[in-house]
Amino acid sequence: MTELEIIATITGIISVALQAKEKVIAWPFAIVSVSILAYIFLSEKLYSDLGLHVIYIILNIYGWILWSQKKDTESVTPTKLLSQNGMFYSFTTTIIGCGLIGYIMSTYTDADLPFFDSFTTSGSLVAQYLLAKKYLQNWWLWIIVDLVAIPLYIYKSLYIIAGLFTVYLIICVWGYISWSKAMKPKHVT
Repeated sequence: MTELEIIATITGIISVALQAKEKVIAWPFAIVSVSILAYIFLSEKLYSDLGLHVIYIILNIYGWILWSQKKDTESVTPTKLLSQNGMFYSFTTTIIGCGLIGYIMSTYTDADLPFFDSFTTSGSLVAQYLLAKKYLQNWWLWIIVDLVAIPLYIYKSLYIIAGLFTVYLIICVWGYISWSKAMKPKHVT
């Protein structure tokens, strides 16, 4: 897996760094990275992560389309803030998704660490959606997901992927700071 992990790592880092810089070209790199990771997670019996990365392909196409639709006067799609209701729904969706996916994985598969794996899955789906919609809070959720994913991948001896998620964690902090500074007057939706 090492060669595939390296390719997924390089394209993944490029995609997240370009997303932090609000560059539309980030999305094709993300599609390559998540496609390779889907294959790796299938091999490692991390089925929630596998399902997540299949859905990522769709969400990355969605994000690519959304970020490409900017107004003539804008250099990039504007960043928005989630309302309190939006934050509540995002949190609730993540927790319910974790419970449901974790239950299914622990009951019907031979998945390792099904609830930790399910949390990274449900949290990542919500974070990816928020990223595609350009909500600033996507970075906070990514940070939490990365903090759970890193020890999970270390436990599974996926050291390169754990390293990738450590880099993602750093880029997510940078992305949050960068997007916060670049925001026009606060627009809560």
